[in-house]
Amino acid sequence: MLDNLIMGFGAALTPGNLLWCFVGVLAGTIIGLLPGLGSTTGVAVLLPLTLSFEPLTALIMLAGIYYGAQYGGTITSVLISTPGEAASVVTAIDGYQMARKGRAGAALSIAAIGSFVAAIISLVLLVAMAPPFAKLALDFGPPENLAVMVLGLTTIVSFSAGAKLRGLAMAVLGILLATVGVDAATGLPRYTFGDVDLLSGLPFVQVMIGLFAVGEVLFQIRQGAAAPIRATFRDLVITKEELSRSKGAIARGSLIGYVLGCLPGAGSTLASFLAYGVEKRVSRNKHEFGHGAIEGVASPESANNAAANANFVPTLALGIPGGATTAVLLGAFMMYGIQPGPLLFEEQPELVWGLLASFFIGNVLLLVLNLPLAPLFAQLLRIPYGYMYPLILVTSFVGAYSIDNNMFSVWIVFVFGLVGYFMKKFDLPMAPLVLGLVIGPLFEKALVQTSAMGDGDLTIIFTRPITLVVFLLAALLLAGPSLLKLLPGNLRRKERREEEEKV
Repeated sequence: MLDNLIMGFGAALTPGNLLWCFVGVLAGTIIGLLPGLGSTTGVAVLLPLTLSFEPLTALIMLAGIYYGAQYGGTITSVLISTPGEAASVVTAIDGYQMARKGRAGAALSIAAIGSFVAAIISLVLLVAMAPPFAKLALDFGPPENLAVMVLGLTTIVSFSAGAKLRGLAMAVLGILLATVGVDAATGLPRYTFGDVDLLSGLPFVQVMIGLFAVGEVLFQIRQGAAAPIRATFRDLVITKEELSRSKGAIARGSLIGYVLGCLPGAGSTLASFLAYGVEKRVSRNKHEFGHGAIEGVASPESANNAAANANFVPTLALGIPGGATTAVLLGAFMMYGIQPGPLLFEEQPELVWGLLASFFIGNVLLLVLNLPLAPLFAQLLRIPYGYMYPLILVTSFVGAYSIDNNMFSVWIVFVFGLVGYFMKKFDLPMAPLVLGLVIGPLFEKALVQTSAMGDGDLTIIFTRPITLVVFLLAALLLAGPSLLKLLPGNLRRKERREEEEKV
């Protein structure tokens, strides 16, 4: 393996490949900044520009766009509560609250650090464990995917802590909204009201732009424009305490992201939600989540970056795309006459290991590029919000229109902007609604396929070991914190706190 890595770095460290790796991560960051574009669109649009490149150079650049866009989406999530990428939705929850408290620089810094550490962890695992994980991914059928979706749904409890009934209601609403489109079982239109634009369901990115960006602007205008943030440079720099608090969150997010990223279709969006939910359950600072907890930025950012890298496990080892962007990259492989699959590592080792080595290089470039710029990005919050609001609205609507080039996307943003405003006004949690939208279609598809496998008998899930293990994890995630409270040590601490409160 070490010899293969040395060969890969030798191929990736040529001046031409280094240049196009830098161009890729820079372009990816800019693409991630633009709401609605995202890495999938960015890779698809720029793919024709690489036709004259060598295959390795082209793939290095396109992969750089992919993971560069992950960080670009974080910048707008933190600064203006506008997720540029679907995987950055969770980051907006605590990242934006940190920005409102003058800690935008710290939020962007921990996002860059978390993404870098997650990238290194996931890449080490990718290099060392790609073949066995690829084999494990082959064992994942519809019942296993169904169990993963159930595991994802258990995080709703975490997102709605303190308002469980409202959180569950929002999650159910999200799942109901996810049923719009084509029925997974019959293939017939469902709740489309004859509109062809709804056949593919409610567009996720446009819904997110409306809920978070437009909804926030409308809410702030109704309250009166907030004063621009006048944080000192020291306030914009991450502290040792924040770094210390983030270590465990980054490690846990990286592992969750890697495992889910290896599963075809699970994607980085679900990984970021699950990582956030787990972190909220295990953190000592639960009360800060939703109000600017730095762990709430570190964990999902680490998860989505680790998942982006892990998406290449099924793509390279099995020829199965791990997500939407890797599906486009799979097309790039085919365009160059390269067939990803089990034989790729043997037939074209220089290309595979050169591409993997470029991931290390690209993430170093991203860290060097973005970490020093985090306080500079945060200075944008000094601009009076009266000037910021029109810019945010224009960016949101133009970004939405650019996705499908039709006004339907703009109307979706407008309608869900109003929904977001009323949710903020009545203090309804958005995260469970978003989670329901994300998991709804995946859950329904896995449920229909599992039912078909068992001829209508869902008890086949109890005959599959992996499914049982995942269900056990879901049960532990739900019941674990309550069981821990019953331990003798925790009971004594609770009694002492109650006695202190009485005094």
